[in-house]
Amino acid sequence: MNVAVAATGIVVIAPLMLVIAALVRLTSRGPAIYRQQRVGVDRRFGQPGGTWRRGEDLGGRPFTIYKFRTMATGESSDAQIWASPDDPRVTPVGRVLRKYRLDELPQLFNVLRGDMNVVGPRPEQPRIFSQLRGEIQHYQARQQVLPGITGWAQINHHYDTCVDSARQKVAYDLEYVTRRSAAHDLRIMLKTFPVMVSRKGAW
Repeated sequence: MNVAVAATGIVVIAPLMLVIAALVRLTSRGPAIYRQQRVGVDRRFGQPGGTWRRGEDLGGRPFTIYKFRTMATGESSDAQIWASPDDPRVTPVGRVLRKYRLDELPQLFNVLRGDMNVVGPRPEQPRIFSQLRGEIQHYQARQQVLPGITGWAQINHHYDTCVDSARQKVAYDLEYVTRRSAAHDLRIMLKTFPVMVSRKGAW
């Protein structure tokens, strides 16, 4: 279902993505799409010998995530810190994209590649993942499912700004892991559209 929704979504919103890409290129220097490493699913979770070697193990399979660039060139590529409201790194067009979460649309291609699902816990940057795994109990349990573009935490909570807000989102993520099903994924997909339009939890 996730792959079917992603493939259909790419076809339907291709014109919108082309317009967004043009706006990003025309209003600031740099590529329309930026790539960043994120931590993905850990297929060893719960398997014999599937240990967490913190010194050398990222906690899941690393992959490259795609997003529309929302920050000035040189600010967004590898800065593994949380964004915040009125972040000076964000461009004017990028601010609009973030408010409506349109910067996430290229991740539909990540779904087709098998890196992500449409629905699942949001994938984190390696350095932040390492920090949160050490500070939030059971954080690594999120990695037993593919990360998602949207999720139970995303429709119920705002962007992460600190460890405390991440801890609240992890509670939603773990609830999703225990309840996950095709029907639940479909409900989350349907609830995502009102969240995008109302700009709930975004900036």
